[in-house]
Amino acid sequence: MDIGNKIKLLRQKIGATQEQLGDRIGVSPQSISKWETGITMPDITLLPILSSELGVTIDELFDLTVEQKLQRIEKRIDVEVELSDEVFAEYENFLKIQLDEFDDRRKILSLLARLYHHRADAYLRKVGKYAREAIMLAPEIKDCQWLLQKANGATVWDWNCANHAEVIDFYKKVIDSDTVDPQTPLPYYYIIDNLIADHRTKEAEEYLNRCAELPAHRPFLIPIYEAHIALAEYDRAKADKIIEAALSDFSDDSGFLFETAQYYARQCKYEKAIEFYEKSWEAESNQKPRFTDALEGIATIYVITNDYKKAAQTYDRLIDCLKSEWGYKEDDDVVIDVKVKKQSLID
Repeated sequence: MDIGNKIKLLRQKIGATQEQLGDRIGVSPQSISKWETGITMPDITLLPILSSELGVTIDELFDLTVEQKLQRIEKRIDVEVELSDEVFAEYENFLKIQLDEFDDRRKILSLLARLYHHRADAYLRKVGKYAREAIMLAPEIKDCQWLLQKANGATVWDWNCANHAEVIDFYKKVIDSDTVDPQTPLPYYYIIDNLIADHRTKEAEEYLNRCAELPAHRPFLIPIYEAHIALAEYDRAKADKIIEAALSDFSDDSGFLFETAQYYARQCKYEKAIEFYEKSWEAESNQKPRFTDALEGIATIYVITNDYKKAAQTYDRLIDCLKSEWGYKEDDDVVIDVKVKKQSLID
């Protein structure tokens, strides 16, 4: 059904004339008539109030299919920093209904998880903002210190809180219960990440060896993980040799170059890290749109080293990529978020 007929049926359902509906939303009866006959379309700015007066959501007004609604939710989660309470509640309710109705339950569960994480992330930014202000006013009081840890990822010194045993046990269960053929390497990567973080290197080696036997594993990650295991055992010389040896095999692999940059960044070898971030970025020049992780890494290093001019220039490159390669607009939240980071350097 086209939107004109939809507006007409909904208007009649609520018992309103064209003049009455026009008065409620601030347009003339002639405008309503033109919408209903398909001569013109409602201005996008009127859609929230129009749908509200007609007693439906914007999605229902346009008669979107379930797949279209799912795509709309996914897109908004990607581009908006924070969803209004009304939009969040609408999406939450819709997705919960689809848990029992949509064929792909995994997709709905994934979107629900992303929706809640999006909301949590928005609140955590506020937690961080107010916790920081409180700490600045009274640094001798520790009540907000742990909030900053939870909100902004500050280091947790207490091993009881910092270890990843629970997550590791979960991924062991994922791996043991995986019956897909060929078996996916992804849970192996995640468990190895957490084992290395906890310096459980012998277990990490065991899972890495098992991962290397999987047909779908990414070969360049094997030496990367071997190097990080060596670092976790405090053998930096061995780790460096592993990376240097692997460079001859993966010198054109953007993934390897990026992970090598990460390897050097974690050791505060910032010049080497920037060098490989740039190589990774260049290696993907024919694979657009490019992910901006390499540029974000470069910008972060410049901020850490107090080179704010180069950090700002890198943020400009990042914004250009978002607009020219991903199609984001000047007023999209993703672009605005980067601009805020750049502006903070100037302020």
